[in-house]
Amino acid sequence: MKIIGKFFKKLGPGIITGSADDDPSGIATYSQAGAQFSLKLLWTALFTLPLMVVVQEMCARIGMVTGQGLAQTFKSIFSRRVLLGAVVLLFLANIFNIGADFGIMASSIKLLLPSASLYFLIIAVAVISLLLEIFISYKTYFHILKWLCLALFAYWLTALLVVTDWGEIFKNTILPHLEWHGDYLMILVAFLGTTISPYLFFWQTSEEVEEEIGQGRTTIKERRGATKEEISNMRRDTWMGMIFSNFTTFFIVVTTAETLFKNGLYNITSAAEAAMALRPLAGDLTYFLFTLGIIGVGLLAIPVLAGSAAYALAEIFNLREGLFFKWRQAKGFYTIIGLAILTGVLMNFIGLNPIRALIYAAVLNGLTAPVFIFMILKAANSQKIMGQFTNSRLVNIFGWLTFIFMAGAGLAFLGSLVF
Repeated sequence: MKIIGKFFKKLGPGIITGSADDDPSGIATYSQAGAQFSLKLLWTALFTLPLMVVVQEMCARIGMVTGQGLAQTFKSIFSRRVLLGAVVLLFLANIFNIGADFGIMASSIKLLLPSASLYFLIIAVAVISLLLEIFISYKTYFHILKWLCLALFAYWLTALLVVTDWGEIFKNTILPHLEWHGDYLMILVAFLGTTISPYLFFWQTSEEVEEEIGQGRTTIKERRGATKEEISNMRRDTWMGMIFSNFTTFFIVVTTAETLFKNGLYNITSAAEAAMALRPLAGDLTYFLFTLGIIGVGLLAIPVLAGSAAYALAEIFNLREGLFFKWRQAKGFYTIIGLAILTGVLMNFIGLNPIRALIYAAVLNGLTAPVFIFMILKAANSQKIMGQFTNSRLVNIFGWLTFIFMAGAGLAFLGSLVF
């Protein structure tokens, strides 16, 4: 236990960002991909890894070098109108994501506590998330989030319990597969949108700033600049976080492909339904681990979703922002967090289906991510902003490849709707 504790102490925002990427709505998307298309989308887990790392590394580097959040940095390059429009889309996507996550988490808890009221569970999860984010000190809160990352190991274990043919899995991991029809393209865009998500860009940038504040660098002037050692440590942390995230994605697709698809259960409307469907096919332990993972990662992801929206909007409107501040010191920032969580709760009370909210969020993320990636590339290549820490040629190649791939997938999906 001491060894694990020391290892966790060295990890930073990268591991939390990567883990939050596999939120309950992401689990549902990956489960649907496995149930509907078997292993045909498994290649994306490998293909998106370097793309995720490059984008998140740029975001983290911007935060470390500038000493400020992503939206604040964008203000020096883009007009306020353009930036506000993009951030509003981010806020909407996050709200749909939060609403879907609440519904999925409550349904998952209800599987373990059948007598509990679904609406009571939604409210309880929301209250716990809000209290953790507003009233727990940043240092304690950060440690709680890191330990919640362990919930994702549940999906590693479930895959190991059900897989019989690793050769077929390896083949589908390294060989891309594309189908040019609406259902496949929609899942592909949703898959990409929930894997390379704009809320992660804003969260990791701001958490690098929070880390520096925690080290006593309370002013922007004190935070500006970074050492090569700090950049190196950040890159290692980012790689570990994204590898952890994509391994988890890989195992979720594998688990559902090996159980649900093979048994003719092609349509999964939520992560909780995927867990329930696993029970008669793969046993109680698989069912329990899958359900536990949904609940644990949801408690990790909801604060990240609400927090990233709050960072972005607060920076645009010049509000004091940051989890290091107490409620009375940053009321506007925490009010945005509260509104995001409250709206997510209300979505479940007005009857919006979690899977519909999930699809809206994932597709919105898939369509808006290229816009933010373009902005990030512009900022990360600006000598005025980044000094000696601008992008290398390799980072730019992968960064623009990410932009082209995300934009192409989004346009292909929109084209499939029209034609």
